[in-house]
Amino acid sequence: MKLTKAQYDEIAQFLGHVQPTRQSLRKLKEKFPSQSQSTLLSIFSQEYQKQIKRTHTKHHTAEAVETYYQRLTYLRSLYDKYLNGVMKNAAAPVLLELANEVDFAPSLMARIVLERYLQEKEQAMPSKALINSMLRDPSQIPDGVLANQVYQCTVNDCCYGPLVDCIKHAIGHEHEVLLREMLLEKNLSFIAEDQLRAKGYDKTPDFILEVPVAVEGHIIHWIESKASFGDESSHQAYLQDQFWSYWNRRNTSHPFPQSPVN
Repeated sequence: MKLTKAQYDEIAQFLGHVQPTRQSLRKLKEKFPSQSQSTLLSIFSQEYQKQIKRTHTKHHTAEAVETYYQRLTYLRSLYDKYLNGVMKNAAAPVLLELANEVDFAPSLMARIVLERYLQEKEQAMPSKALINSMLRDPSQIPDGVLANQVYQCTVNDCCYGPLVDCIKHAIGHEHEVLLREMLLEKNLSFIAEDQLRAKGYDKTPDFILEVPVAVEGHIIHWIESKASFGDESSHQAYLQDQFWSYWNRRNTSHPFPQSPVN
């Protein structure tokens, strides 16, 4: 189902006034019942990522990082009291609540605090590989309190983090499989991306049609599947990063977004 530009703008405007939570997703579905859940989730995620990019810098200032890290220090004191039987809620999702308080992605908040913790512990800047590994598996984090906080952040983040990355990868693969099945069903001859890479091509679309076809008055030479919403800004980014190079090689071309905008 195609989505008009006016409908997309209405959804984006609505998202500008709600928190990026699962509750907001339910409100979004109630507000726009005619749109599929996958389309709304894709727009929701994309709009939230735009917002995070706009505010990303302010959360990485030295002052902000220290403020966030002090919450962990305070939490450790609560945990000590918990062990002594004084406190009962030392497992409260402090970092998750902090992320919601400052309107920042929980997984990115966890990354900031984890990086600051490792920097203090190792007296050196930790590698991205180490941080990513600990975010994927918080049991690797030596500090049990922080490990629990990181876990709560990653499992409750609907737009960022290792769990979301896995879901996006799975959806992307699913769409490529569905597209391949559609091409086979239509008896269209094609060369897949893995075949092109085996021949030494670096940047390749998902499928190149060996015999171009006409769709709505356009000649299609290749198809690129994107498991994300195709708004104007993402199309411009993909044009610069991928599509123009495909077009230069194959003349006429056509991206294949999940949810195109008229």
